[in-house]
Amino acid sequence: MALQDVEIRRDGIVDRVAVEEPLEIRVDGRPLAVTMRTPGHDEELAAGFLWGEGLLDGPPRVGLPADLAANTVEVAGPLARDLGERRFYTTSSCGVCGKGALAEVAVHAPPLPDGPPVARELLASLPGRLRQPAFARTGGLHATGLFTPAGELLLVREDVGRHNAMDKVVGRCLLDGALPLRDRILCVSGRLSFELVQKAAVAGCPVLVGVGAPTSLAVRLAADRRMTLCGFARDGRVNVYAGAERVTGAPAPAASAP
Repeated sequence: MALQDVEIRRDGIVDRVAVEEPLEIRVDGRPLAVTMRTPGHDEELAAGFLWGEGLLDGPPRVGLPADLAANTVEVAGPLARDLGERRFYTTSSCGVCGKGALAEVAVHAPPLPDGPPVARELLASLPGRLRQPAFARTGGLHATGLFTPAGELLLVREDVGRHNAMDKVVGRCLLDGALPLRDRILCVSGRLSFELVQKAAVAGCPVLVGVGAPTSLAVRLAADRRMTLCGFARDGRVNVYAGAERVTGAPAPAASAP
């Protein structure tokens, strides 16, 4: 079983910290990408990453080599498009850094359909419904959760990289034949960056909610793909930055100054 956290000593006491290790993704034995991640659900991570980059036409055959210490996952090709000699390196703080023109995303993510309508109050409550046991132990992991429009949590994954947590959820859905996510909601535990909106759009998810703030490019991409993008979901409030037509209910009144 993969370790998500380990014990260390600091200030004379025992503490727990999140595990971060490299994972090499190979396609037909050829190294394609290296990402820094928290071990566990590596097959999902590989599938979700490749899907988000538009490199798969359907669920891949993914398997781990016998030596788990090698931190390698194998995917059976061929890929949906030829990358030539291109390789990817991603850190735990970003997706494919520097990539991401809106036109490139549009190739792999058509505009999203109208539904589902969701109550503003429910959207504000979603971060509180995420189950994050590894975060509770370490304070060092991000989470992505998949919800129904009624607020039922279907799936959650944790990782040191916010983009990895998203890839693991999308990869699980891909392997289960559950894409696109037309009537689902994705919720993330941190800020809403461009690559998270990109991954949600390519997965066909119409609603993305985050605890933190969105970036300007994240808002622009969400609006371009007709996605509902909600940030600062906390304390019973949520800000809607794009796709407000899916959100029912009025915004909560601003708090009065002291």
